[in-house]
Amino acid sequence: MLFAILIRADADTEAGKLPDTALLTAMTAFNKSLVEAGILITGDGLTPSSKGARLTFTGDSAAPATVANGPFPTQELVCGFWLLDCKDLEEALGWMKKCPMGKGAVIEVRPGYRAEDFGDALTPELKKEEQELMKRGLLKRKD
Repeated sequence: MLFAILIRADADTEAGKLPDTALLTAMTAFNKSLVEAGILITGDGLTPSSKGARLTFTGDSAAPATVANGPFPTQELVCGFWLLDCKDLEEALGWMKKCPMGKGAVIEVRPGYRAEDFGDALTPELKKEEQELMKRGLLKRKD
């Protein structure tokens, strides 16, 4: 089961403060344990919101989305993420409790939807097309 692990941003991450060598070393060891367990799909840190933008959609296909440039209020932000493949929420939580985070850090663990969650709205044709797109697009980073 897919889990998105979201690390909440704070004043330091929004100021662009990067982790020191000790934290990078600990995080690399943690990531290695996720890889060795066969559950890490991907993960990364994110730049401050001042380097990004938000799109707001009207719901009208004829009206373009509006774009707002960052920065954005810190309490609404994520500064990093992992995507994990765990058997259930308890397994994902167990792993994330081992994450080398500082005092007051907040991590949100959210399960992804599964195909069966969509019921009849996800037709066999759509399901097949989604599976093909995932096979073609997964892990195609260019950096």
